[in-house]
Amino acid sequence: MAGLPRRLEHGEEATLVEHLEELRQRIFICLGALLAGFIVAYVFHTHLIHLLTRALPPGDRRLSTFTLGEPFMTSMWISLYAGFLVAIPVILWQGWLFFSPALDPAHARMVRLFTLLATVLMVAGVLFGYFLALPAAAHFLAHYDSSDYRQFIRARDYISFSAKVLLAMAIVFELPIFVVGLTRTGILTTEKLRKNRRIGYFAVACVAVALPGVDPVTTTMEAIPLLILYEASIWLSVLLDRRSARARAAAAAGT
Repeated sequence: MAGLPRRLEHGEEATLVEHLEELRQRIFICLGALLAGFIVAYVFHTHLIHLLTRALPPGDRRLSTFTLGEPFMTSMWISLYAGFLVAIPVILWQGWLFFSPALDPAHARMVRLFTLLATVLMVAGVLFGYFLALPAAAHFLAHYDSSDYRQFIRARDYISFSAKVLLAMAIVFELPIFVVGLTRTGILTTEKLRKNRRIGYFAVACVAVALPGVDPVTTTMEAIPLLILYEASIWLSVLLDRRSARARAAAAAGT
């Protein structure tokens, strides 16, 4: 493990050159994780394609290609998408290790917990997208005006669409981390969140419309977890605020 960058302790001083060297090493670790994820995904890329095509109706699972190099490039892209998803936990962890020395131990424990929670939420978002959002969108689009069109599902377009839907759901499920982060840093307050729920719901709906997927089914499937997670984020922020208030009261009573 000698090749890994040394983790600085809280309050430990380091020169700018040492910080840049640590950052360079951690970036290389992230790139290495991305490369390893890409290689593993490429080895199993045919299985990944079969997994994605299961979301399509049974009669439309044979994807079409229209150029000579399209099968190769499609396999490269799906391997890159999958490799990026695999590497995200490593990237988050390396980011945490780089910034943690600037935090006191109490905040460091909280950020470490949120890093783990972000990874769990990302996995939950991908699973939600694969088992619910993607099949619903694929069935709707594949059968839309099917009596008027003879549809050939192009491999490149379908893989790109599937990857964007799964990535969008992974980002959507990070909403609690984003909202709680804003409240913990003081940019937002739980009182404002609770009083301005309608504005928040409208903003969430706008985000759902802006996410990949122009059809109403995909947009709805992205909006539903957004609304639920937004409400859960408000109550999680309230609980954390109450916990902080109790801790401050206990500290004041102890002094």
